Amino acid sequence: MDIVTQEASHRQRMLKYLEKHSVTATAIRYKMSRKAVYKWKSRYDGTLASLKDKSRTPHNSPKAQREDEIKLVKNAWVKDKGNDKLVMWYNAGQKGYNRCYQTFLRTVRKLEGYEKKSKKTKKKPQEYKRAEYPGQKIQIDVKYVPSKCPSNGKKYYQYTAIDECTRLPFRQMYDEHSTYSSKLFLEEMFKYYQFPIREAQTDNGTEFTNALLVVKAKHKTLFENALLDNEIIYHRIQIATPRHNGKVERQHRKDEQRFYRKLKMHSLEDGRRQLKAYQEKAKHYPIITLGFQSPVQLLEKYLGVM
Repeated sequence: MDIVTQEASHRQRMLKYLEKHSVTATAIRYKMSRKAVYKWKSRYDGTLASLKDKSRTPHNSPKAQREDEIKLVKNAWVKDKGNDKLVMWYNAGQKGYNRCYQTFLRTVRKLEGYEKKSKKTKKKPQEYKRAEYPGQKIQIDVKYVPSKCPSNGKKYYQYTAIDECTRLPFRQMYDEHSTYSSKLFLEEMFKYYQFPIREAQTDNGTEFTNALLVVKAKHKTLFENALLDNEIIYHRIQIATPRHNGKVERQHRKDEQRFYRKLKMHSLEDGRRQLKAYQEKAKHYPIITLGFQSPVQLLEKYLGVM
C-alpha cells in the first residue's frame, strides 16, 4: 500500500469514528482541525478514492509559455540537437524568443525526456579570487584538433587564450605543437586584445616551459622570453591540476561542442578561416557566470571607464 492510500485509509477510519462521536472529539482523537474533519466528511462518498488528495496544479497559468514560444524552442532544439543549449537559447532569442534561459532549459529537457538525478554531495572548492579588470590574468592552453576534421590527414593544434575577467577568448590554429608556435600565438594575441596584459598562466607543457625537464630546466623557451620582453608575469599551475586552468579548459569543451563537431577542413588556411568566422560569432554568445552578458558586452563596460 502506497503512502497516498495509507492516508486515505486513515481518513476513512476517522470518519467511521465520527459516526459515534462529535466533531470536536474526532478532531482531538485524530489530531486535526475541526475544519479538516468537516472537509473530509463532505467529500466522502463511500469510496476510498474520494479521500485521496486532489491535484494542486492550478487550473490556469497566465505566465505559461504560449504555443508560438514553445514552437520556437522546438525549432531551435531540432536544428541544434545535441549541441550547446546556451547557444540554442541565443539563436531562439534572435528569432523572437524572450523567455529566460532557465525556462528554455526546462522546455528542452522535457523534449529530451530528461529525468532529474539525485543530488550528490559535492566537494566545496576553495574560494577563487576573480580577476578585477581585463588583462589582469590570461589563461593559455592548447587543444588538439580532432583527427576527423582535417581531410588531408595532418595534425593541427588550436592555441587558446581567455581573459579571466571578461571571458573573452582568442583562438588560433597551427600545424606545429612547439614553443615557436607558442611565441607566434603570443604575438597574435597581443594584437587581438585591446587592453594591456599583466599576467599569463599556462600548464607545464614543453610548448610553454622547460621547468620540468632535467637537462634544460634553467633554459628559457621562446615563449617565456617573449613574456619577459613584454614585461608580463608568467605563472605555471601545479602539476596534474588542469582545474587550475579551468576557464580555458571549459572553453575547449565548448569549442568541441559548438565548432569541431561539424568542422571539415582541407588545409591550415581553411581551418583558420573557419575558426576566425566562428570566433567572431562566438564572442557575442551570452555566458551564465557573466549574468547572461557576452564577453564583448562586458569588455565595452570596462573599456568605457579605463
